Amino acid sequence: MFKSMVLPVALLGAAAAAFADEGQWQPHQLPQLKSELKRVGITIPAEKLADLSKHPMSAIVSLGGCSASFVSPDGLIVTNHHCGYSAIQRNSTPEHNYIVNGFLAKTRAQELPGGPNTLVYVTEKVENVTDRVLKGLSPNLSGKERHEQVESRIKALIAECETDKAYRCTVPAFHRGLEYYRIKQLMIRDVRLVYAPSDRIGNFGGDIDNYEWPRQTGDFSFLRAYVGKDGRPADPSPDNVPYKSKDFLVVSSEGLKNGDPILLAGYPGRTSRYKLPSEIRFARDVDYPAKVASITADLSVIAAATMGNEAYDVRYASVVKSQNNVLKKTQGLLDGFARKDIAAIKDVQDAQFRAWYKQNGGANKNLLAELDAAIAADMTLSRQEFALSEATHSDLLKNARTLYRLALEHTKPDAKREAGYQERDVSFIKARLTRLEQSFVASVDEARFAAALKRYAKLDPKTRPHGLDALLPAPGAIPALYKSTQLGETDKRLAWIGKDPEAFRKSDDPFIQLAVRLQDVAGAVEERRKEVDGNLERVIPQYMAAVIEWKKSQGKPVYPDANSTLRVTYGTVSPYSPRDGLVKGPFSTVQGILEKATNKDPFIVPQALTQAVNEKRYGVYKDPVLGTVPVNFLSSADTTGGNSGSAVMNKRGELVGLNFDSTYESITKDWYFDSAITRAIHVDIRYMLWVMQEVDHADNLLKEMTIKFPKK
Repeated sequence: MFKSMVLPVALLGAAAAAFADEGQWQPHQLPQLKSELKRVGITIPAEKLADLSKHPMSAIVSLGGCSASFVSPDGLIVTNHHCGYSAIQRNSTPEHNYIVNGFLAKTRAQELPGGPNTLVYVTEKVENVTDRVLKGLSPNLSGKERHEQVESRIKALIAECETDKAYRCTVPAFHRGLEYYRIKQLMIRDVRLVYAPSDRIGNFGGDIDNYEWPRQTGDFSFLRAYVGKDGRPADPSPDNVPYKSKDFLVVSSEGLKNGDPILLAGYPGRTSRYKLPSEIRFARDVDYPAKVASITADLSVIAAATMGNEAYDVRYASVVKSQNNVLKKTQGLLDGFARKDIAAIKDVQDAQFRAWYKQNGGANKNLLAELDAAIAADMTLSRQEFALSEATHSDLLKNARTLYRLALEHTKPDAKREAGYQERDVSFIKARLTRLEQSFVASVDEARFAAALKRYAKLDPKTRPHGLDALLPAPGAIPALYKSTQLGETDKRLAWIGKDPEAFRKSDDPFIQLAVRLQDVAGAVEERRKEVDGNLERVIPQYMAAVIEWKKSQGKPVYPDANSTLRVTYGTVSPYSPRDGLVKGPFSTVQGILEKATNKDPFIVPQALTQAVNEKRYGVYKDPVLGTVPVNFLSSADTTGGNSGSAVMNKRGELVGLNFDSTYESITKDWYFDSAITRAIHVDIRYMLWVMQEVDHADNLLKEMTIKFPKK
């Protein structure tokens, strides 16, 4: 290995000059970026941004898949409309359709339960535990043995951290396994829906406008965190009180202009910036096309099975919205790969790296050959895992498999159980089992399962897990499964928690029986995954150490791929040119809403909004340059999925917007950051405040927040 690789990556430092605004930085790295932050125009000291206990980072929270921030001392949280969609949909009925009509609690007593899946995570501590995870691992372990040893150490680190049950701890890998950090988060379990505009504002343009620019979408909603009277997280109860957030963001309605600096903080999900050309080609040629085909077919089945039934539409609204978002992003990745040959760009970089490694490499002369072999094995297994997911694409079957697996794992000591099935996970499993009652209809699930089995039957037999075909139900047998099962009832599902494996084996419920039959084949796939992952975890960190050293020698950024942990990025309000001869400006306005209005979904405009625009009731939210209210704006910030709801702050750390999307041309940034066309899309806080004042009259929330208005 390289001599310098004995140092933690955090000590290697970031590049002296990062390229453009690329980088999803860990907060502790920001002091190394002082010159970059100064260049952009950020005035908050980098050391303050690196301190999770200080404003503004102490106000940034995770929703477990989305980002958000506190905006009052009483636990008021602002995030995207689509991030609060599950809570909106959960409380909606055909009679009280909060999706279409919006919802506003004028008093605390009127706030609605977000449900067991709506949680708030406040990051309090991040510590490097790389040595405790990796030190002393024998080089002679098999892939499976190595993976299980690493997992065992991670579980011990989590158990040590979670002695106080108010906290949820994780130990994610950074730089593809080169480093590990233990992250301690306060987990708030009572979260309530406070306000969401109609989806004719919050989702204006729908899937047609998704990832497009210009956008005119008011993608925002408000939640509130509640705790017990002792100030500690508690189960939902009418006796709970609002959480007293240590810090909250001041809202600035002063606005931004082209070229102004912004900071963005949140929890980006996954990027693949350091993957090899072979991995890009697998995604481009195999994985993504299969995913697009599967989701497209599934959405068609749902549409047909829910047609003409408003109650079914409400139940599957969140599922469809999520599926459509994944579909458009995945198709955008394919289009992006077709527009720019990222694999070819990576080929050049990979060749340069391999030549450099040959000259400067360390002791492992077989590293690159081992790397290529491990990645090839990963791709082969990924195709089998996709086939298994198609063959088991039923919510009832997924629940039955989870329940049986939980029973099997509970025959072991807690420390020996698989991650996801320990005692710490039971409440999450219960929440998923309960959540199904808001997003399940037996006839729809039956149609989805039958269609998925047909798709599975068309897959290349070589990609199907060995022995699976014989265990699956024949198409004609599927209706009987749904007629005979009791798993569609929430109390019957929950009653299986705590039962032993023998009770499952003796059950006459057809979905339980099917789950039991499938376990051996699914378990064999999982065991192969451990072997493959263990080999990847052995070789890829060595590769990443070399890549980091190589990039440092070129003065290029050294930041880890996104992994759902707290990150900070920065940039400027910026136009862009998607193609030659076309430049798109960085702001959209309320006039654009009326220009797109068709009186047909998804371009229906609430009458109150139309009237406010026509009467030019812009007030303090009128932009002096645009002469109207801005709706959305673009920036050059480096974002991805999971950044939805991220706080967009001005140079002083005041809230000026919410991240919610990217331009279509930017989607491939998950794999390759192209500064010329990469743009994130944000809700302008002025539009949010304007809607709250002029359309929905959310005066109680406007008074609760601290809003900084322009100087007269």
